[in-house]
Amino acid sequence: MTSTTPANTGHDTALPATVGGVEGAPTAARAAQLVARVAGGADSAPIRMTAPFTGLPIATLPQATDTDIRAAFTRAREAQRAWAARPVKERARVLDRVHDLVLRRQGEILDLVQVEAGKARLDAFDEVSAVALVAAYYAKHAAKLLAPRKAAGVIPALTRAGELRHPKGVVGIISPWNYPLALTAMDVLPALVAGNAVVQKPDNQTALSALWLAELAEEAGLPAGVWQIVLGRGSVIGPALIEESDYLCFTGSTPTGKELAGQVAKRLTSYSLELGGKNPMIVLPDADVTKAATGAVTACFSSAGQLCVSVERIYVHEDIREEFTRAFVTRTAALKLGGALDYEAQMGSLTSESQLTTVSAHVEDARAKGADVLTGGRARPELGPLFYEPTVLSGVTAEMTPFADETFGPVVSIYGYTDVTEAIDRANDTEFGLNASVWSRNGRAAWEVAARLKAGTVNVNEGYAATFGTVGVPMGGMKESGVGRRNGAEGLLKYTEAQAIAVQRGLALRPPRRVPGSAWARLMTIGIRLLRRLPRR
Repeated sequence: MTSTTPANTGHDTALPATVGGVEGAPTAARAAQLVARVAGGADSAPIRMTAPFTGLPIATLPQATDTDIRAAFTRAREAQRAWAARPVKERARVLDRVHDLVLRRQGEILDLVQVEAGKARLDAFDEVSAVALVAAYYAKHAAKLLAPRKAAGVIPALTRAGELRHPKGVVGIISPWNYPLALTAMDVLPALVAGNAVVQKPDNQTALSALWLAELAEEAGLPAGVWQIVLGRGSVIGPALIEESDYLCFTGSTPTGKELAGQVAKRLTSYSLELGGKNPMIVLPDADVTKAATGAVTACFSSAGQLCVSVERIYVHEDIREEFTRAFVTRTAALKLGGALDYEAQMGSLTSESQLTTVSAHVEDARAKGADVLTGGRARPELGPLFYEPTVLSGVTAEMTPFADETFGPVVSIYGYTDVTEAIDRANDTEFGLNASVWSRNGRAAWEVAARLKAGTVNVNEGYAATFGTVGVPMGGMKESGVGRRNGAEGLLKYTEAQAIAVQRGLALRPPRRVPGSAWARLMTIGIRLLRRLPRR
């Protein structure tokens, strides 16, 4: 396992000149400028976040109170009315400018994402590209997707019907720490272009990334107050977020998602949830082993495996299992770890102490119960406080923690199979259903396998990026991996209320005064049968 120069692992409590004490990072003054966009309650103590690479302070963040959250929603409702009154095309132009600005000024946000989340730079760039792709897609398609739609009336020529889309109002968004820029954009931007205001609670660990994007959006023309960011502990401000939101969007763990869903249901408002995963990869016997092994490295270890759609289980046909395992382990062992703000390192750090604890516990449980660690399997504190080697396991069985539990770190288990149906059944044998991957030289055969997998997204000859980057198709989970979708038409229309309007002319839809009901029913029966034969829009 090769590495870059070890990061500074000192624990000086003084605020360093740069964010997180990482060489080349934005200045602490710039972090303070972003933090100034949010206010904290006088009764809530601020907290200091530290950089995964170094353990040194990033910023001191004010924490909101229940009262602060309700005040933010009040301001958002006032701003939303004027924003919703603007034509969709005008709102879409803001997204067009966000697209241009984020690409032009990517250097600063790449640094922030790396410092806050501990990512390798290429993984951070995935977030920049996601923002640009989402902004461009909805800027181009929102006007058409939100346009009034004509519908065939019940009586041709006499009934004129249509469908309108109205914004929900103020959308509450609770964003995770692992993809702070991409997931912010994927949820916030469609909500905004649909005419909503947004009150977002990003995770404290990666709040600067969300604050940076909100600042960029205002520079692109978004009116002040339409997108507000609040920081705080869920136990303190969660109830207000749920009670004030007209729609709630949450990305995080399945247990928390279930709890939030129950609370939202009591208000009869709607929600979308992207939750946990235990994502499988199936390597068919005809797969190109070199390409599959190379692709698996990206699928498993991007963002140090802290990606909701990353692969944690690989099923390889026995005919090629030995060859694949050898190639995959060789490539995994060669990954370069490091915490510099450049493109040299191929994998960065875990993001928090709790993640390091979980990853270590999963590996040690498997090791103690007889699994083989083919490569990795240890922390690398000499590189930084939260580094852990990319790890490949074999011989993992049902009584071992990483067999069925989501690790959410750089750990993957390899299994063999002899029959494709067996592989599909094992891949589906989980409470989760977020993402999956299939590898084959035969595109049609791989598509057929993909269609049998119970996952919201399935990638053929890719780990996750093909569906993640194709903004025009929906992304989300089946089973306990979530409810609702982001991206595509669904990712926009979920933030709207559908309204049907129909205008009736001439013939009424009840019998005239002197026509018996039985005669009217016979006449309508004939008419309904005839309508079936007419072309309908």
